[in-house]
Amino acid sequence: MRLICIRHGQTTGDVEDRYGGSYDDALSPEGESQVRAMVEELADGGIEQIFSSPLKRALQTAESLGARLGCAITRHDALRERDRYGALSGMTKAEAAAAYPDWVDRLADRFQSIPGSETYEAASQRIRAACDHVLKQTRTCSAIVWHGGGMGILFHDLLKKEGIGTIGDCGWVELETTGALDTLSIRRMKRIEGA
Repeated sequence: MRLICIRHGQTTGDVEDRYGGSYDDALSPEGESQVRAMVEELADGGIEQIFSSPLKRALQTAESLGARLGCAITRHDALRERDRYGALSGMTKAEAAAAYPDWVDRLADRFQSIPGSETYEAASQRIRAACDHVLKQTRTCSAIVWHGGGMGILFHDLLKKEGIGTIGDCGWVELETTGALDTLSIRRMKRIEGA
């Protein structure tokens, strides 16, 4: 059984240097181009079903993949990005640094949270349950289209990989499993530096 985890393409918030998290931005023109390239890379990968975060950037990415493969998209709220930035979500990083310098400093540690944000522990539990749900629905090969935060939790907590580095726009990892979370192993990956 295989699971392909895909990060969405570049967003308008990336271009504008905004804090993401729960900020519901769309793909940028460059992001749309990245998605087209990724779709062609995975077109013959045997994906039978696609699960997606409900946020626009992930859903747009999933819809492009689904249109190419003829797969329906199942939206799964638990695949949303960690709301790591709380009240800073959607603010430019310069605005946030000027208005809330102490909160911005705390963001250097992914395990820290700031007012209004989701804790790492809560996000980890949510992601673990979402991945377990997807695996239970998978026959041969499913894709999850979601976010860098979720993929980081997957690497750190489920795959026990530290210091994965950067998960690039439309970065993806193909995992093999017998169907249980504790049997996940990496088969191949693209645009994930340092893993």
